[in-house]
Amino acid sequence: MSTAYPALVLPARRCSWRQGLGRALATGLVFALTSMGQAGGLKIVASFYPIYIAALNVAGGISGVEVISLTKPLAGCLHDYQLTPRDLVTLDQADIFIVNGAGIETFLDKARQQAPKVKLIQASEGIALISSAGAVNPHVWVSITLHMRQVETISTHLSRLDPEHAAAFRQNAREYLAKLEALRAAMHSGLQNIADRNIITFHEAFPYFAHEFGLTVVAVIEREPGAEPKASELAQTITLVKRSGVKAIFAEPQYSAAAADLIARETGARVYRLDPIVSGPPRADAYLTIMQENLRTLQQALDEND
Repeated sequence: MSTAYPALVLPARRCSWRQGLGRALATGLVFALTSMGQAGGLKIVASFYPIYIAALNVAGGISGVEVISLTKPLAGCLHDYQLTPRDLVTLDQADIFIVNGAGIETFLDKARQQAPKVKLIQASEGIALISSAGAVNPHVWVSITLHMRQVETISTHLSRLDPEHAAAFRQNAREYLAKLEALRAAMHSGLQNIADRNIITFHEAFPYFAHEFGLTVVAVIEREPGAEPKASELAQTITLVKRSGVKAIFAEPQYSAAAADLIARETGARVYRLDPIVSGPPRADAYLTIMQENLRTLQQALDEND
């Protein structure tokens, strides 16, 4: 693997999931078990898109069980998301609230205060988190292996909280995990012979993904999503790209690629879209299809630059 250059960290305000990590961990992993189910069946609420897709694969299609996403499937990464009155009503009516954890749900304390009887599952429990500059990165689901761990955790705790549907939860999880295992094998096979494994990303969503597939992130343009870099920051990035020789810059489809396009024009690098799966269609197969597209993108980008 190529030697990584020091990551370029631009002076942007930190996402507040970093600040909320300690509070999130202090909540405990799963609240005490009590009777489940309100009138109308079991209602499971997932915090945002990747957790919703995981929960949908474990608990979807079961009679008497409803799975919904607290945030809209196209809302993107949570960052500084604030609970709305509608969200609070949704949580108050829920039986189980499934979150990613690792501090990304900065509203978690407020959610617990407003809906204290809702049972909480943190999908990232037990996962070793990557730290940078004293803060952890919560984007564990972008690694297929760690996403599989999340699915297992969700299945285990749902089965404990709702024994009536435990067999169905476990069966659904087994079927989904088999699909994820096939995806993981296909991606490792598809990327194993690529020589150029150096990439630059425009968000801090890909460390777990890079670790999974042996990629080297030589720089992260770390800034608040939607906030364009300053001219001086762009100049630093252009210098780094020229020095590193990296030819593939990966922007995310959820955010503007204007800065990436400018850097590409100045350096000769090409811009590609790599999806961190923070938004998308509300379909059970969405994680699989998005990751398959990521594989095609990486093969095209890194093969062209050999």
